[in-house]
Amino acid sequence: MTTTLSIACVQVSPNGDRLSNIDEAIAGVRRAAANGAKLIALPEYATQLHSRGRVMRDGAGSAENDEALTAFSAVALECQCWILVGSLTMRAGNEKIYNRSYLFADDGSVVASYDKLHMFNATLPTGRVIQEGSLYEAGSRAVAAETPWGLLGLTICYDVRFPHLYRALAQAGAKMIAVPAAFTRATGQMHWHALLRARAIENACYIIAPATCGIHPEDHATFGHSLVVDPFGKIVLEAGDEPGVFEVEIDLSQVDIARALIPSLTHDRPFQVEIASRDGANGPTG
Repeated sequence: MTTTLSIACVQVSPNGDRLSNIDEAIAGVRRAAANGAKLIALPEYATQLHSRGRVMRDGAGSAENDEALTAFSAVALECQCWILVGSLTMRAGNEKIYNRSYLFADDGSVVASYDKLHMFNATLPTGRVIQEGSLYEAGSRAVAAETPWGLLGLTICYDVRFPHLYRALAQAGAKMIAVPAAFTRATGQMHWHALLRARAIENACYIIAPATCGIHPEDHATFGHSLVVDPFGKIVLEAGDEPGVFEVEIDLSQVDIARALIPSLTHDRPFQVEIASRDGANGPTG
């Protein structure tokens, strides 16, 4: 198994027009493949991003006959590359939709899919309220996929704030973990770099985080700054806040080196949480 891998993050600024967004994403994939990338990663909401839930629901695809799935399968085969589609909105069979990642192999087949586990129900510093849980059906499983370069863990955006998910993927053998995102500009400025570097350091793995950027319909702004972080926490690729294709070559042997130096993934211990009180009720009694 080769240890070097050419990665590309395709940073896009999607809007409500799903078909034009698919075309833009496919163009980015072709450009990345022409530059030599073998694993090409697209962000969350790669083919549609709109603040109105109705627009996102109406644009959701079907796993049986979705034009985005057909297009990405075809371009993976055409370009002989692996493609991570950070997420597509897919119908859940009820009033809700899934926020779902797809990983395509270089023969066009779907190797894995993953439904976002954690819903972003939060109030932004700007005062804007986002309630993903009212529109999206949360996933129920963690997913790591076999690739020619080792296991790739799949996560999406808000998942990055839940470190136990990343530890579980790393302990299952993932050497790379993807974090495709549509981080808001406000939260990105506060936490994007710190969270991604922390997940890389804690788990001694590569973090691959393609992101959306720019202003989307209804004045929704996302942060951009697609990142690749190495197992020691060093940022080895960073995009800016404009669309583009950004490439880097990584060496997966660095994962083994980092995990051998500090083998913390094997050092977990069970524990219970005690709540201390001023009367010392949880202290010695004899």
